[in-house]
This record gives sequence, C-alpha cells and structure tokens, in this order.
Amino acid sequence: MARRILSRFVLAPAAAVAALIGFAAAPAQAAIWSSSDQWGNYTTGDGYTLYNNIWGSGAGSQTIWVNSSSNWGVWANHPDTGGIKSYPNAKKVVGRSITSLASLTSSYNVTVPSTGDYNTSYDIWDTDYDYEVMLWVNYNGDVGALGTSQGTATLGGHTWTVYKGDNGSNQVFSFLRTSDSSSGTVNILPILKWIKDTKGWWGNETIGDVQFGYEITSSPGGLDFTTNGFSVSSS
Repeated sequence: MARRILSRFVLAPAAAVAALIGFAAAPAQAAIWSSSDQWGNYTTGDGYTLYNNIWGSGAGSQTIWVNSSSNWGVWANHPDTGGIKSYPNAKKVVGRSITSLASLTSSYNVTVPSTGDYNTSYDIWDTDYDYEVMLWVNYNGDVGALGTSQGTATLGGHTWTVYKGDNGSNQVFSFLRTSDSSSGTVNILPILKWIKDTKGWWGNETIGDVQFGYEITSSPGGLDFTTNGFSVSSS
C-alpha cells in the first residue's frame, strides 16, 4: 500500500459538474463541510480530521461531506480500472506507545454499495510511518491485500486472515475480516500486541494515526459510502 497520508500524485481538480453531482448524493440536511478537492480536509471540534484524499493515479471525481466525526460520507465516481484511487477517511491521533496503552478501541457503522471495487478499513500507523496496520471490516469486488498470507487469527473480537508485505516505503500488516461486517467494535490493542509480542514483527512502536475509511479502486457511475457512526477511544 502506498502512504495515503502523503501527497504522491497531482491530479486535475474535479469538474464543477461532478462537484454538483457529489452534493446531490449527500444527506438531505446541510453538511457542516464538504469538498471535492483532492486533498480537502476538515478538523472537527472533538479532535478528528476528515480527508477527501484522492491519492491514486487515474482517479475520477469524488466529494466528501461531513455532519460530524461520526456521521460523514463520500460520493465517488472512479473508473473501472486497476489501482487504488482514493482513501477518504476520518483520523484520530493517539500518540502513545503500545506498552503505555491500557486500551484502544473503535466502533463503526457504515452503509456501503453492493457494486464497485473497494474495502472498508482501518489504517493504523506508527508515528514514524514505518509500519501500517490495515483492518478490513468489509470488502467487495476485485481487491486484495499486499503480501503473503500468514494464516488466520482471532483478535479484538473478530477473526481475520492476516497478510504481511512491504510496499517499498513501509511494512504493511493487513487483517481481512473473514466475514463482512457493516457495524461493530474492534479492540485494536490486542492486535497491536499480537504483532509485537506473538509475531515479533515490530517493537514497542508509538501509535500515531488511527484512520477509518474507504479504500476505493473503482466506483463507475458514482457510488455512495456512508459512515453512520465512528469513534476511537484510548486510555
């Protein structure tokens, strides 16, 4: 996976007509913020940052809308071609080492389309961006994890197929839920400790970003992705 939090590609701005279509896909109530900009971002009063984050090459148009950190969504019209186009997401910064954390949990509730190629996932980073932990809670179409399968593991209240890979910039540990879920709670800390203590794949890393969103490869014709609920808690 490429590092989605950093700009690596420069794309032309979405056409005005695409932006209007995107607004039409938002909820009936007026969003407190929306953007069709490639790197559009907005920080809420409760410490979350929302990103439109169109980072891949060959992307189409995309509009993110926000009512709150727990209620936001995106309309995306990306062509039916290979390669990840975007990762619109909400982010909370933790800034704690694994051993200093007593708990790290997150809850989600989403409505996703039945067509298109995408995954709904957490993207968790250490503060140096040397390691990336992806937790796929659902996925659809022609998508797959980077690296090789490490078998299955039941951690954090879910059973996952685990993959380990390297994208040339950072190591990637991907956990793909063995059955799709549109809502639930993930106990993230046991997953991080399993990587550290059971597998020895990293040391006592300081956890930075906990992101949650939609990694979209294709969504031809325009598809809606809606976050009905999302929160991150740590102590």
